[in-house]
Amino acid sequence: MAGLQLKNIRKSYGAVDVIHGIDLDIKQGEFVVFVGPSGCGKSTLLRMIAGLEEISGGEMYIAERLVNDVPPSQRGIAMVFQSYALYPHMTVYDNMAFGMRIAKESKEEIDRRVRSAADILQLTKYLDRLPKALSGGQRQRVAIGRAICRDPKVFLFDEPLSNLDAALRVATRIEIAKLSESMPDTTMIYVTHDQVEAMTLADRIVVLSGGHIEQVGPPLELYERPANLFVAQFIGSPAMNVIPAKITAAGPQTTVTLTGGKSVTLDIPTPASENGKAASFGIRPEDLQIATDENFLFEGTVAIVEALGEVTLLYIEGLVDGQPIIAKLPGILDIKRGQKVRFTGDKAKLHMFNSEGRSYRS
Repeated sequence: MAGLQLKNIRKSYGAVDVIHGIDLDIKQGEFVVFVGPSGCGKSTLLRMIAGLEEISGGEMYIAERLVNDVPPSQRGIAMVFQSYALYPHMTVYDNMAFGMRIAKESKEEIDRRVRSAADILQLTKYLDRLPKALSGGQRQRVAIGRAICRDPKVFLFDEPLSNLDAALRVATRIEIAKLSESMPDTTMIYVTHDQVEAMTLADRIVVLSGGHIEQVGPPLELYERPANLFVAQFIGSPAMNVIPAKITAAGPQTTVTLTGGKSVTLDIPTPASENGKAASFGIRPEDLQIATDENFLFEGTVAIVEALGEVTLLYIEGLVDGQPIIAKLPGILDIKRGQKVRFTGDKAKLHMFNSEGRSYRS
């Protein structure tokens, strides 16, 4: 099977460790997305899978074959880079065929694969054009088509949409999703810092931070049940609101007192040893609602109103020093700067984290 297994994979540059013992299994046909902030190690990990970076420690298997010392050309992978890396003097057809010609494939096989890839990516009518006559999205599709023609076991995408404008990003993301559906037995690994790409494309997301894996799981699992504060605030836009709190009654249900003195009882069990300890209370901006009675979580003053049409973002001050609470409310609201607003939320969607940032739900 054309899956991948990473066993205690490490990467060091001299005395500096950048990947710290990563263990990960990726099944054949999975679409896995690596996400994380700049410098977290996601591109380095992808380049190690491709064979472009030497593995400092651990074992890597592709299709159950140890590939630590196997050169990139013999790993059965194809990589799509952030830049298109097309030959400007070659037509679309020749760009897509170039790798197969180097591999001395027959003319008939080259033509079959190029035209098949062009059909998948809707490039057939552009095969005779030079790259300069294409849009950015079309050039990226040519780069993807060149990878398809290699008939790889594993596709690697290194932030392939970051050079495109917003509209082209959406269109090309849809093309990549269709490509994944049309090649159900091909494993795909995709690196991005854009969580929208991760949430919409991935079967599973791998969240990385500082060369460590923070959490692995389906997109909605990471959204609904983040393992820690880092994942909670990285997945979701705007980020989850986090309010300092103190556990005032631990047990099958937990009561926490928020900054400002408001107490909330949650259906989240905590051991008795947590009683009196500091914690963090979390709620996503889209899970907040305007309170119409005295049963509210908190209140504050509206500092900024961002009316986006489909939603309105309210930045609320007066609860957490130096950091506004953000509410993401549907539709267009008649709320002004300086207005006092009270908020509540569905208790089933509230989160709580211990003093080390670990979720009490996980």
